[in-house]
Amino acid sequence: MYSTVMSGAVRGVSSYLLRVETNISDGLPAFNMVGFMSGEVREAGERVRVALKNAGIRLPASRITVNLAPADIQKRGIVIDLPVAVGELICIGMLRQEDFDNVLVAGELGLNGEIRPVRGVLPIVQEAKAHGIGLCILPRDNLEEGAVVEGIRVVGVRSLNELIMYMETPEVRRDTVLAPGRVDLDALFSDESHRADVDFADVRGQAVAKKAMEIAAAGFHNMLMLGPPGTGKSMLAKCMPGIMPPLTLEESMEVSAVYSVAGMLGKGEPLVLRRPFLAPHHSITKAALVGGGMIPMPGQISLAHRGVLFMDELPEFGRDQLDLLRQPLEDHEVTIVRQSGSYRYPARFILLGACNPCPCGHYPDRNRCRCTNREIRRYLGRISGPLLDRMDLCITVPRARIDDLQKGNSREEPSSLVRERVMEACARQEQRFRGTGLRFNAEMRPADLEVYCPLGPREKGCLRELFEASGMSVRAYHRVIRVARTIADLEGRERIREEDLFLAYNYRQAEILQGGG
Repeated sequence: MYSTVMSGAVRGVSSYLLRVETNISDGLPAFNMVGFMSGEVREAGERVRVALKNAGIRLPASRITVNLAPADIQKRGIVIDLPVAVGELICIGMLRQEDFDNVLVAGELGLNGEIRPVRGVLPIVQEAKAHGIGLCILPRDNLEEGAVVEGIRVVGVRSLNELIMYMETPEVRRDTVLAPGRVDLDALFSDESHRADVDFADVRGQAVAKKAMEIAAAGFHNMLMLGPPGTGKSMLAKCMPGIMPPLTLEESMEVSAVYSVAGMLGKGEPLVLRRPFLAPHHSITKAALVGGGMIPMPGQISLAHRGVLFMDELPEFGRDQLDLLRQPLEDHEVTIVRQSGSYRYPARFILLGACNPCPCGHYPDRNRCRCTNREIRRYLGRISGPLLDRMDLCITVPRARIDDLQKGNSREEPSSLVRERVMEACARQEQRFRGTGLRFNAEMRPADLEVYCPLGPREKGCLRELFEASGMSVRAYHRVIRVARTIADLEGRERIREEDLFLAYNYRQAEILQGGG
């Protein structure tokens, strides 16, 4: 007896359909799995056998062969327990093959017949919909995650016996046994509970830094803050998600797919609703930062996709680790190559860095700082020039003034007002880039600058003077224009002015980095 059941597996953050073919024939009792798989995938056979036995189902003493197709893709780190069990149940006549002709099945089996959740359900269901599959049978704990994909029926089951009961019910009555999952996306995105907790009103003073962060949030620009300890750099960074535009449904699906593959979607949270904010410690390994491992998984830069990656004490990170960020900051994705193939993960994030001006943190206050110029240069030299060149904004955060600390919160602008201006600037960008695939000014390519950032003769002359006087790189030249475009958008202007270019240039000129002591 032969059966075939469709399932799914993930590779990077994309998915592919997996055909699980099962054959039970006469011969010496044996269980064989083929199809270019790793050892941990083969373990599914023993789990399925015990789970069926404990569910009250005995398999015949026959030769069982399971094939996983396509055979040219190595199956590693995937779970195919439930589709294998369903295939065996079809072969012994407990379930009908025709009931699974347009159905995808995914899930892990416990030894007691319980169906447990698996990773990567969101991209799997999206792939099933793209191939015209009408029904997905998933673990009950994955039901909401799969149900956010509109246009496909998704049902959650808790055990093997519940799945059998559902499939034995006539099709017209199945919804009364197990109702398909439904998620109200409008209600999810209207929920205010996912707003950021830290507010700009809690930060006293630092008007220059706040303005720079507003520009960074509006255009999705990278930013570096330098200043002594205790000036509020970390607190400012935590305010960033609160002034950024909310995730669109498309962006939320992108981010949620990464978290689904990583197994990090919380229970009762089928989608990531707030922009990610990740702050890894400087002891993080390379694989944890960019992704990798024996079974490749997304790293922190991919988990920060469409959000913020905050790296505090930036020079304390290893130089090799920091230089790994250079390619993702340009290409907005990271590619991990293993013997089993290439894995791609998205990495479109704002890099928000903070560092002290010297090892002790008190430079240029020579009354407190005893660091030599050589020590300061060595310390700041841990941040390579190519990485600094990818920072659109680089500002100095000075010590707070006593007047700012004692004036009270009522005089500080709250994040909500800043966010309104940011969203207005984002609306202008959305209108400008409609149909191009671009969303933020920072995503413009050099060719796009000619189209969307036209400069008049005076502006070109201004930029020429800045370029020749500073010796900036071509990358820096383009980034100055992108930041100037964002400044103009925040001011509600379609044309870039000279003052926009000067301000964008000045935001790249942190004094400490220029001289290093």
